[in-house]
Amino acid sequence: MFGFLKKNDAAKAAAAAPQPSWTERLKAGLARTRATLNTPLGELFARGKIDDELLEELESTLLMADCGVEATTWLLAELRARVKKERIESPAALRATLIELMTQLLAPLEQALDLSHPDQSQRPFIIMIAGVNGAGKTTSIGKLAKQFQQEGHGVLLAAGDTFRAAAREQLTEWGRRNDVTVIAQDGGDPAAVVFDAIAAARARGIDVMLADTAGRLPTQLHLMEEIAKVRRVIQKAEPSGPHEVLLVLDANIGQNAIQQVKAFDKAIGITGLVVTKLDGTAKGGVLAAIARQCPKPVRFIGVGEGIDDLQPFKAREFVEALFG
Repeated sequence: MFGFLKKNDAAKAAAAAPQPSWTERLKAGLARTRATLNTPLGELFARGKIDDELLEELESTLLMADCGVEATTWLLAELRARVKKERIESPAALRATLIELMTQLLAPLEQALDLSHPDQSQRPFIIMIAGVNGAGKTTSIGKLAKQFQQEGHGVLLAAGDTFRAAAREQLTEWGRRNDVTVIAQDGGDPAAVVFDAIAAARARGIDVMLADTAGRLPTQLHLMEEIAKVRRVIQKAEPSGPHEVLLVLDANIGQNAIQQVKAFDKAIGITGLVVTKLDGTAKGGVLAAIARQCPKPVRFIGVGEGIDDLQPFKAREFVEALFG
């Protein structure tokens, strides 16, 4: 009994302990990418002078962090120009300039998701979610639903992944825990589920509807056509929709993210990205590659399993955590 009480007291103490801020969690989440950058950068910037050898090694470091060839080439060209123009001589000043340029590169991706709609009669605000298997779509939907609900929006979920029973069950569980309605079917046509969900959302006066879809690879052409069909059905049910098409990307895939963005954009017109699992990879520099090769607004980034570990992307905050 006393052992139980001790455990219970420990649990209460843990719950009462102050939780790390988002900035602290972001910095901790980017630790692996930061190590990839900062370990070699620290050695480079400890040198007494800026020369071609230092800049070449800096180029290799950025590529190792998956910044991509185009972004790395741009960053190095800008650095060289600034070094010459501003007569930068100390590695510390070079580091500060690199941080400034990385922020400048990522800043256009910082566009928050706006759920407002000029015509309230066109509710619900329909968000279609896509991505490959394992990217974290269903979990992201649950987190977003909770956040939107906390902001005062009525939320409904459409279990459009009719192929994977676990996805329906996971989404249903999110709905149960958060008291959010989930429209689901066992098997059947995903487009029909989403169509029914839109009708249900209208009937209930729901503000935001999140539509899950089955995971698929861009090379599975028949499945890419199927998700395009889901989009067409949404437009039939609501001509102004979908109002947002989010692609969920697993940060661990590095440069493969570029191909995914391009393929899904061609099929369904991506309007924003959710980049997950940044805490599990040393490839967080992929956002720089996206900025140069296929710029899409990064609506949210994820650095953990907690409900609050998915937050809007802010370029300066991200870069400071990356190099901090």
